Amino acid sequence: MSGVVLEATAAAAGGVGQGIPQLEANEKLTGSAQYIADMVRPGMLHGAILQSHLPHARIRGYDLSEALALPGVRAIVTGDDLPDAHRMGAFIKDEPAFAKGKVRYVGEIVAAVAADTEAIARQATRLIRVDYEELPAVLDPAEALAPGAAVVHEEASSYVKVFDAGTEGNLCSRTSFRAGDADKAWAECDLVVEGRYQTQAQAHLSLEPCGALAEIDATGRVTLWSANQSVFRVQASVCESLGLPMTRLRCLTPRIGAGFGNKMEAHVQPAVVLLAMKARKPVKLILSREEDFESVRARHPATIRMKTGVKRDGTIVARETELLLDGGAYGDDSPGVLGYALLMNCGPYRIPNVHAHGRVAYTNKLRFGAFRGFGVPQVTFASETQLDEIAHQLGMDPIALRRRNMLAGSDPWFGGQPILSNGLAQCIDIVEKASGWPKASSQGLPDRKRGFGVALTAHISGLLASGAIVRVLEDGTVLLNTGAVDIGQGSNTVLTQMCAEALKLPVDRVAIASPDTDGSPYNWGTTASRVTYVAGRSVVGAAAEVEGKLKQHAGEMLECAVEDLELLPGGRVAIKGVEQRSVSFAEISGRAHWAAGGPIIGTHSWVFDQKTVDPKRAVVEGLPFPQIGIYSFNALVVEVEVDEVTGKVRVVNAWSACDIGRAINPTMATGQIEGAFVQGMGYALTEEMVWDGARLANPSLMDYKIPTFAELPDSIHAYLVESNEPSGPFGAKSVGEIGINGVAAAIANGIAQATGVRLHQLPLSAERVLNGLLAKDGEEGAA
Repeated sequence: MSGVVLEATAAAAGGVGQGIPQLEANEKLTGSAQYIADMVRPGMLHGAILQSHLPHARIRGYDLSEALALPGVRAIVTGDDLPDAHRMGAFIKDEPAFAKGKVRYVGEIVAAVAADTEAIARQATRLIRVDYEELPAVLDPAEALAPGAAVVHEEASSYVKVFDAGTEGNLCSRTSFRAGDADKAWAECDLVVEGRYQTQAQAHLSLEPCGALAEIDATGRVTLWSANQSVFRVQASVCESLGLPMTRLRCLTPRIGAGFGNKMEAHVQPAVVLLAMKARKPVKLILSREEDFESVRARHPATIRMKTGVKRDGTIVARETELLLDGGAYGDDSPGVLGYALLMNCGPYRIPNVHAHGRVAYTNKLRFGAFRGFGVPQVTFASETQLDEIAHQLGMDPIALRRRNMLAGSDPWFGGQPILSNGLAQCIDIVEKASGWPKASSQGLPDRKRGFGVALTAHISGLLASGAIVRVLEDGTVLLNTGAVDIGQGSNTVLTQMCAEALKLPVDRVAIASPDTDGSPYNWGTTASRVTYVAGRSVVGAAAEVEGKLKQHAGEMLECAVEDLELLPGGRVAIKGVEQRSVSFAEISGRAHWAAGGPIIGTHSWVFDQKTVDPKRAVVEGLPFPQIGIYSFNALVVEVEVDEVTGKVRVVNAWSACDIGRAINPTMATGQIEGAFVQGMGYALTEEMVWDGARLANPSLMDYKIPTFAELPDSIHAYLVESNEPSGPFGAKSVGEIGINGVAAAIANGIAQATGVRLHQLPLSAERVLNGLLAKDGEEGAA
């Protein structure tokens, strides 16, 4: 499908399609933005946590006497304060608010203290004595699923599950997709390539560590501010884990210093609420960077076995994908990550015969959960590097192989879901031309080789429920309330632009409310690249209801039929073709508030309802997301330079083209693509959480290496392809995650083109690349 291509630059202030700055830019630049750490309440106490030093142990008791005797200590909570059989979890209700009865990983919260100062609270945690009975630990997912392994959750079969997870022993969940007949199709293939791929745990490293502040009022109702990606998920999780009615807890969100997935589910909020209830005073607790590393969540380490069969002309005939995820100690979002990764295992290609299956294992490590791309970077690394291997063996150009098999026209997604907008072909055209593909790999300085790598990928936009309220104030300006949390990516700005565009108002005439479970309409969460598409549709729907009410009033005021009216820019309603016959929003709203009809309020709520799988096309077992879809597409080319002496890899240039339907704010969309690329580059080359036995060995920025400005490419070219999604608000679909999915694969393919070394394990560290070069030289010498 053809579309408009934009290389975004700053634009004048306005509605949809304008690259206006984020609404919060000034307060962030001046340092006046209020995060959890900046908040203070009258009489506020400070919290600290005690973490487990053992990976697996039964808690036989606590001695709190020394800690309670410390001056300034006001409350201590342990597992004994938690109600029995109350657990939280997005898919499997397996997690207490903090350790109760057992600890299941090093770093798990065992107790929490509230004191007059943070220093006293931290000192008190060191005085708490916990009596442990150490148990055997299981640290590898394959070993966890082997017969005779230590069991992480003895009662797993009794946990509440929201889908058919197949939970048993250390098997947290399993999912399987079948389309066509892969078993028979292998005989039709002229070439079959199989490989085993490994990806590592990656830390989210949001600029703001996790934290929360809770306050209890005279009636016992709690108000909770926290670093989160959904006030509604926080409310549900805290209440589930503490046995509270949801009406007893109000959740709000100040500014959030990024999320990337680690703030979607609960972290310290239940412990902070329990402390506030016990102390009867406000309590604030902010994790240190090390505590955030050790106790929250990270990207899943994965082992992928992938097998792909093709014809001599490059047509893909069959694929089998087997995925094993380390889920850590609790289910968290792992079942959803597994199911989504398998749904995406084919990438944006036509593959008629597929068997994709996988498992999540419980282990005695910190929980692994949602992280930008949630499962797609892992399977894309396997798929896109394997396609390059196939192209090499067939003697085909890697882009030509991809063009032959890419989804186009009326092709559905794997599983049968229709695709109504697909700008992938245009994305490929752009990066192929802009990068000058193909180029020789001999460029660069002595002992340095340069190569080009390519990867294609996709991502979803539609998932679960959202709502919006649009209210016209007495002066004709507008208040928008969606419940969607802006985690720094700019959703407040984008949703405001949509509302302004729908009502033909200047952006500064629309204000957006902060998420509040007491007053905001429901929104599932800022995750899965869904806010622009899902919340945006509710904004447009609520604005349409407001437009209808404005026209109804205006028709009565101008004595004409509603169908003869139109909105004019600037907040007026006029008779079509007779602009001088008009009334302002302020005049209409004054009439509504004081004379007739009542205040003008528009509402809209909906849930994404397209089926993930067409049962006539595929058979699925253990599907966590029965309704997920609307696909964005990406083509990425990178130029890399490999130092043959050290093995160090430098990304020189990158060209990333994304089909996002319609760019509501091109400048911010471009920023998302650039940021995703850099985060993906860290995943590809340097970032890795390393365990020394059961202990995380590098829980700080001294030892965990992320890209800095010094490592950035010379240029990152971001291109926006507008394919106009028919179901999207103003044609828009997602951009937040898609830019990260193919980065590791493209870099690996660039290394292979430059050196002939093909690596199947992330990160692509200098040591691994150098070992590959030495092994290659050894093989060539032996030959």
